[in-house]
Amino acid sequence: MIKNWVTGACGFMGNHLVNYLINKGENVLATTFRPTTDITTLNKEAIVKECDIRDKEKVFKIIKEFKPDKIYHLAAQSFPTVSWKDPWYTLETNVLGSTNIFEAVKENKLDCKILNACTSAEYGFVTEDEVPVKENHELKPLHPYGVSKLAQEALAYQYFKNFGVKIISLRIFNTTGPMKSADVCSDFTKRLVEIEKGINKKKILRVGDLTRKRAITDVRDEIEGFYLALKKAVPGEVYNISGNKVYAMSEIVEKLRKLVKFDFEIWQDPELLRPNDEPVIYGDSTKFKKATGWEQKIPLEKTLEDMLNYWRKVLWNKTG
Repeated sequence: MIKNWVTGACGFMGNHLVNYLINKGENVLATTFRPTTDITTLNKEAIVKECDIRDKEKVFKIIKEFKPDKIYHLAAQSFPTVSWKDPWYTLETNVLGSTNIFEAVKENKLDCKILNACTSAEYGFVTEDEVPVKENHELKPLHPYGVSKLAQEALAYQYFKNFGVKIISLRIFNTTGPMKSADVCSDFTKRLVEIEKGINKKKILRVGDLTRKRAITDVRDEIEGFYLALKKAVPGEVYNISGNKVYAMSEIVEKLRKLVKFDFEIWQDPELLRPNDEPVIYGDSTKFKKATGWEQKIPLEKTLEDMLNYWRKVLWNKTG
């Protein structure tokens, strides 16, 4: 038997989670498909296998062979922009793939807990007077990714209510940190390191709408929340997990200005403006904190500093 199965182990959060669990002395089955992080950064003690969760037979085989005590189900097509281009892959992965896992646990009568990674995108457009948004807020996702995660969450509840499968759903809000790609903190830190290394000769930071506001959580705090969820949260329940403080994008730029050793100008790139982007994303984590004792510990300044150092290492390896 294996104690922990992490699906999506070479995604951003999955990679951090595998190493966190191994460092706690636990054994881990790490499955991956189309990795978005470097597989060589996974702790060597993890059992690493390829698994496309859309493959029902492969999922059933893994459940039967390894009989995990805990499943951290992070595998997903998680980019909203990709979900517009390929809604079929998004729905197949997030809805049918999750069904394969839930069904395999049910059919094998496995007594395990499942962390079901969902998203704040299920809420859709939320106005500033509605934040921090609570779990009972109306759910109106605005893209196929959000719809797929809402369906995944509904399936989790159905499998809990009808078959007793112990699934806990977390609606995850903005999370960043080293190895993250394609979010504002990752883009800003990477562009600044490119300036620092002379890859970008002009000391100009391309930005989008700096008035947008986000509550941001460091991935290392987030995965501790995942761990606590499977220890203390109540199966069948849904919880928000969000940062405690809201930052305007302009505030993030100014924090980065203090962390780099050069001055730079700002240029608002029209291609980075998203007219339907939410003005603010911020969740109320009170329910989750009461259930688990989780607290956000890592300040944004530390997160940004570590992300700068991550990109310095990555870009140094690429350019010398």
